[in-house]
Amino acid sequence: MNDDFQVDEKLIEAFHLMFDHFPEGVQLAHKSKRVVALNAACKSLGREVGMICAKHGPAEAHKGCLAHKTIKNHVASWKKGTEPGPGGQEPVAFWLPVDGYPDFFIHFGIGYMKDYSLPSDTE
Repeated sequence: MNDDFQVDEKLIEAFHLMFDHFPEGVQLAHKSKRVVALNAACKSLGREVGMICAKHGPAEAHKGCLAHKTIKNHVASWKKGTEPGPGGQEPVAFWLPVDGYPDFFIHFGIGYMKDYSLPSDTE
């Protein structure tokens, strides 16, 4: 895949406005699966801007990735995780298209990093 692409700074700014405080890892990626932005929770997992997300961690963790489906059809995709998350909850991974930016998608999961049966630790 060709990694010669430009990223609109407005897209990166909007990503950070929306997801910097999200409690789970969130990344903005190009259809080549190159990460162009991520939040602090995603950084804590070892992801970095510029890396190919599909090369992070074991290959089996990326089995069933729905990024291409999301890009092709420009519709949200999701699937349940195979391993229980914290507190035994069933995690779900999401891939979201980005209106106006057909070559980019947002990827995140719910229930992978936090136990949502417990209240947040903010007061």
